[in-house]
Amino acid sequence: MRLKNPILVASGTFGYAREMAGFVELGRLGGIVPKTITQEPRQGNPPPRTVETTAGLLNSIGLDNDGIEAFVERQLPFMAELDTAIVVSIAGRTVDEFVRLAERLDGTAGIAALELNVSCPNVTGGVDMGTDAWACEDVVRRVRGACSLPILAKLTPNVTKIVDIAQAAAAGGADGLALINTCLGMAVDWRRRRPRLGNVLGGLSGPAIKPIALRVVYQVARAVDVPIVGIGGIGTIDDVMEFLVAGASAVQIGTASFYNPRASIEVLDALPAALAELGATRVADVVRTITS
Repeated sequence: MRLKNPILVASGTFGYAREMAGFVELGRLGGIVPKTITQEPRQGNPPPRTVETTAGLLNSIGLDNDGIEAFVERQLPFMAELDTAIVVSIAGRTVDEFVRLAERLDGTAGIAALELNVSCPNVTGGVDMGTDAWACEDVVRRVRGACSLPILAKLTPNVTKIVDIAQAAAAGGADGLALINTCLGMAVDWRRRRPRLGNVLGGLSGPAIKPIALRVVYQVARAVDVPIVGIGGIGTIDDVMEFLVAGASAVQIGTASFYNPRASIEVLDALPAALAELGATRVADVVRTITS
């Protein structure tokens, strides 16, 4: 998969693109990852579903979506007309569901790649495949055998040794890795003695997790030989450049789009000058160039 530039927007933070058309010149983006879809419609978790925290956001959406057929019929046609790469995020409760989703989307016009969401902390099933190396390799290998599209495996930081999981995903045939999904967290209303999220626990995103995401990208880039898409707390050009030199070939803007809908375009505009500051003219010239 080739991108026109390394700036993508992350799943779950950009809707299905149509909602953001009034804020962002969608065709300028390197890619769009729409909200994760599942085989059947999902109602999602009980509210409240989001809570702001210090330097971050907790969410427990629970993969609320209308299912794959509604996505193909109602959402994909609009995105397929955009001059950018559409990377469809899929999640299944079982390996077989992942395979069926991949088979359904394989060969569908307008899709550049699949992102396997084996790392959502807010649902049961599926996320377990991102916490066990064997299970992760198995689901990637099965999807790889059922689909000709490029595959990104989106991994969770909520493990002891993420390098082991990343190596397993690469061994299973992943064309790239998306690092990272949210960190499991919690918020409490002490006066009411209750959790603030309806599902009690949620995924922490935003600037608070950037040091964790950078650490993971750096570690995995030294251990695997597949491209990495960095995700986690990216909102400025400095953030982008840090991820690139640490080992990412591209990045996804997530939570920043909530408080600055044009964050992705702003960092894209600032990218040429940042590259020039390092004496580079191409993104590839700075990727994995960190010294230690």
